[in-house]
Order: sequence, then C-alpha cells, then structure tokens
Amino acid sequence: MKKLPISKFLSGLLSLSLCAACQQAAPQDTALPDTAASTPKITLDIRNPKVEISTQFEHMAAVYEKENPHVNIKIHTVGGAADDLTDLKAQIAAGEGPDIFTNTGYENARLWKDYLEDLSDQPWVGNAFEDALRPIEIDDSIYGMPLNLEGYGFIYNKDLFKKAGIETLPKTLTGLTAAAEQLQNAGITPFATGYYEEWKLGVHLLNIAFAQQEDPSAFIKKLNDGSEKIEDNQKFNDVINLLDLTLEYGNSNPLSTDYNMEVNLFATGKAAMIQQGNWVQPMIDQLSPQMNIGFLPLSINDLPDNDALVVNVPNYWVVNKQSSQEKKKEAKKFLNWMVSSRLGKQFMTEEFKFIPAFKNIKADHLGSLAHETIAYYKAGKTLDSNWTEFPVGVREEFGLAMQLYAGKQLTRKQLLHEFQKSWDKARANPQ
Repeated sequence: MKKLPISKFLSGLLSLSLCAACQQAAPQDTALPDTAASTPKITLDIRNPKVEISTQFEHMAAVYEKENPHVNIKIHTVGGAADDLTDLKAQIAAGEGPDIFTNTGYENARLWKDYLEDLSDQPWVGNAFEDALRPIEIDDSIYGMPLNLEGYGFIYNKDLFKKAGIETLPKTLTGLTAAAEQLQNAGITPFATGYYEEWKLGVHLLNIAFAQQEDPSAFIKKLNDGSEKIEDNQKFNDVINLLDLTLEYGNSNPLSTDYNMEVNLFATGKAAMIQQGNWVQPMIDQLSPQMNIGFLPLSINDLPDNDALVVNVPNYWVVNKQSSQEKKKEAKKFLNWMVSSRLGKQFMTEEFKFIPAFKNIKADHLGSLAHETIAYYKAGKTLDSNWTEFPVGVREEFGLAMQLYAGKQLTRKQLLHEFQKSWDKARANPQ
C-alpha cells in the first residue's frame, strides 16, 4: 500500500500525549485590559468552510476580539453544496474578497497564486510539520497555513452493530455487504446517504479508485498523457459497486438528503453507517454526546488494500493579497494566534476536535474518530488523497455525473465514459 506523504508529521503527532485524563479547562472569555483604545478599528472578513464548527469558530473569534479590542471579526460560514467557490470567485474578481479564506493546495494554489499573500515569514511555519506545507508551497514560498489533519471512511454506530449481531467488523466489500444485510434484517437502515453533496461522491468516494492504484501519482500522469484510461481500469468499476451497495441499503431520497440531514440520520440512530470523516465529531457530540462510534474503511473490493483510511490536510488558511496592508497584518496575527496561543490551541483541539498539523499542539481531547484515525496510521493502514492533483474542474464534474448515476439517469458504462470525458476535456484545456 502506498504510504501517505504526511508520515513525518503524523509520526511526530503520535509522540504527543493522547491521554484523555489530561483534561484542561475549556476556553474561557477573560477580562483583559484595553490596550488598543487609540488603535483604529479594523474589520477582518473570514470565509470559514467548516460548517461543523461554525458556532465554535464564532466563539473563538469573540475571545480574540476581547484580547484585541481594535479588531472586529466577521465570519461567513459556508459548506456542502453551498461551498462551490462561486461567491468567492465573484468577490475576488470585484476586489472585495474576504481577508482570510481557504485553498486546497497543489493545482488550486497555483490557480489562485496571484491572490495569495506569501506567508513564508510567519512564526507558525517553524512549528508546522514539514510535509503538511508541501501542497501549499510554490517556488519555495509558503502561501497557506494548514487547518488540520483529517481521516475519512465509514463511521459506524457500534451499538447498532452489536444490536444486529455483527461480531466481525467488515473490511472488504463482501463483508460490508453481509453487514448491510444483517443490519437491514434487524430493522436498521445500514447507510445514511447524503448524496445531495456532490463532493462526497466525486471527491471522497471516487478518490478510493485513485488511492488503490499501485502508484496513484504515476497513474494520474498517465491519465494526463493519455496512456491510461479510466474506462479500462477495474478500480473505478469497484467504486461503482460500493456506490450501488449504499444506494441499495441506504435511506430513501439520497439525492435530496443534504449534509446536515445525513449527519442527523446517523447521530440520532436512524442509520448505522455514514461516509464521513473525523470532522463531524463536533456535530455528533452536540446531537448525541455519548454516541459509541468508530471507523470502517471504504471497501470497494476484497483486496487487502481496503483496510485503510484516507488521511490528508484538507484545506489551508490563506490571506487575501488584495487586502490592505493593515488588514493583512492583522489577518496574519490572527492566524498565528490560532496555533500558538493557549486559548487558540484549546479551541483547535477541545472545541474543533481537529487533529493538529503542528508540533507545538498536543493531540488531547479530540474524540474517538480522531483517535481511531491515528490508530489506523500507527498500524500503517492509510491511503492518499489524490484530488489535489486532479485537473481543475474535474472533481465537480465527477460528482455531478455520479449524482446522475444515482438518479438512474446514466448507466454504469455511461458514467465511466463521463469520467473519462471530463478528464480528457480538462487536460486539453488546462487552466
């Protein structure tokens, strides 16, 4: 199995304390002296793509404002189907973009480079695990700060599995099919399927077909030079087999089930499995604080490579190069505070439940999903995220095509052809 390039910084993370007994006080608002009475007021506009932590992020911003009375933070939270970057592109084009937003790195970093402030001289750079910065590094300059590390697969309800009499956890497609049948026979809906969100299909699910290639990067290069074809590759057929399984044993109306509805179905015990990652821990904790959950791999066939989670840095905080010098200075200060101050680090782990990508942040109080993500890594069971190497625009087209397939508007053969057509179009017209 191909090892993730994040091995250096995850191995560093694993040496940090994971003891649940090391509880600290939750972040608290503290009364601070007004040291900025004469400092001009500055408003920072932040585009937050993590809807799961919208409330927690607002709370953190309020704490920062109390420490920095001259700063007013306005947060615009987007997520799921709403986060297609349309609003951001329009704002940037008009010169009215947020002061802080996010970028996924690699191709998108190069595409947006003219609008990204160089952050190479920032204090947090020295604390970031080196390989975490690679996707946002261009010509030896760093253009973004990693949000966190994330792992994803199927999250499962351990109590519902026990109720259905499932004693062996499924690590293959055959085993997953048997578990789904067993759950259904026990009167339990096996899968919560929120396929209103195209990224779940065209990014996270389809990524498994790339990640299970012998050498994913080499395979992508061959797709780009035309020597490989998606239509000829069995892994893509295998992913469709898994999609078929979730549609057969999932909730009704998957294409009108959005992100929040899907998580609610799972967190309230109405479904036993959900295709998501450790980022939903705060949402689940709010809905069902004592829920007994864990991770299963996204098994697309019966090969040993199935028993793995995908682990990656999903996004990077970036500073808008178009913002004024004063705003850029304050934006950089805020980002550094998030990952260096005592309260910022507490929010990162205790409230956001983020797996930190920084050597100076202990990995405590993260929840069971983060701890299982780390356990998979310790066992050497990780797969790469490859969508950052896709041509621009392909991910969205993959997802839309898979939605059409889920709605029975495309056959399997037509879906595979759409995948290939989207890739060929993108490589013929690079952006």
